[in-house]
Amino acid sequence: MEVFSDKISFSTGGDGTVQDITGKVEQVLERSGVVDGLINIFVPGSTAAVTTVEYEPGLIRDLPEFFEKIIPSGVSYHHDKTWGDGNGFSHLRASLVGPSLTVPVSGAALVRGTWQQIVFLDFDNRARNRSVHITVTGNSPGGSD
Repeated sequence: MEVFSDKISFSTGGDGTVQDITGKVEQVLERSGVVDGLINIFVPGSTAAVTTVEYEPGLIRDLPEFFEKIIPSGVSYHHDKTWGDGNGFSHLRASLVGPSLTVPVSGAALVRGTWQQIVFLDFDNRARNRSVHITVTGNSPGGSD
């Protein structure tokens, strides 16, 4: 069984940025050499998340609007009173979606639907430099079980 770890880094605009990271995750998978197993994508920090969506313009507009309806940004949260940074909503949104995603790997490819992409959701109220940690576990050609 092989275990391979890597990190991808990028900048976001904050404020509900939805960024397709599927290609970057596939590049890590390719470098790992794993053909069958699992890939875990993890976001350190507490104001961003990862999930899967159909990455198309309508949905990319719908997602931030949805989160604004269920966890509004213009409301005062206890976190804001504690830290004064005005991003309590960001923490709540990120905790709702979650910091990690695990995807099966089969035949050296991510197992996903035709229109299913892996996306990074930046809920913070400012632009940020972000990183995503990726761990691939599984079997590679010629590897031992």
